[in-house]
Amino acid sequence: MRLDIPDPSTYDAVIFDCDGTLVDSMPMHYRAWVHALKACGFEHEFTPERHHANAGMPIPATVAQLNEIFATNIAPDSLAEIRTKYVHKHHSEVGIIPEVVDFAKSLIGEKPMAVASGSEADIVNAVLTAHDLTSLFETVITPADVPRGKPAPDMFLLAAERMGIHPERCLVFEDGQLGIDAAVAARMATVFVPTVA
Repeated sequence: MRLDIPDPSTYDAVIFDCDGTLVDSMPMHYRAWVHALKACGFEHEFTPERHHANAGMPIPATVAQLNEIFATNIAPDSLAEIRTKYVHKHHSEVGIIPEVVDFAKSLIGEKPMAVASGSEADIVNAVLTAHDLTSLFETVITPADVPRGKPAPDMFLLAAERMGIHPERCLVFEDGQLGIDAAVAARMATVFVPTVA
C-alpha cells in the first residue's frame, strides 16, 4: 500500500480513525454485523459495500437506516450487544495496517496524536491495547463523547480541542467516505487509507 502523506511538518497534530485505518478490522466488523443482524431476525442481504459505505457511522444510525430501507424493526441496543460480544471474541484476530502504524510511531514525541473512531470505546481500547498502540495517543474519541457521529465533524473537532490544536492544523487518516466527509467538515486535511486487499 502506498499512502499519499503530505509533509508532516505542515501540520501540528494527527488524528487517526481506528477500524480499517490503524488496524485491518473491517472484515471482522462486517462478520460481526452479519452475525448480529441474523440473530436479530434480519432476513435481507447486508452487503460488504453497504457496510463499508456506513463505516464510521454509529450503530443506532446504521440500524435506523436499515429499518427504514427494509421496513424492519431491529432494536439498536439488542443488535449492539450481540455485535459487541462477537467483536470482543474475535478482535485478537485483527492485524495492524503497517504503513499507518509505522507513520504514527514515527511521530512519537514530535506531534500529539488522537484516535477518532465510530466504534464503541471498549472495542477501540481493546484493539489498541492488543497491539500495544494505546500509548501513542493523547486521547481517544468515540460516539459516546459527541452529540453526532461521522459524517458530522464533532469527533474530529473534539479530538483537536483535547489536544489543544486548531482544526485547520490537523491531519486526518481515514478509510471511509463518511470519515473523510467529517474531517473536511472540520476543516482538516485528509489522507485516504484504501481497503486492505
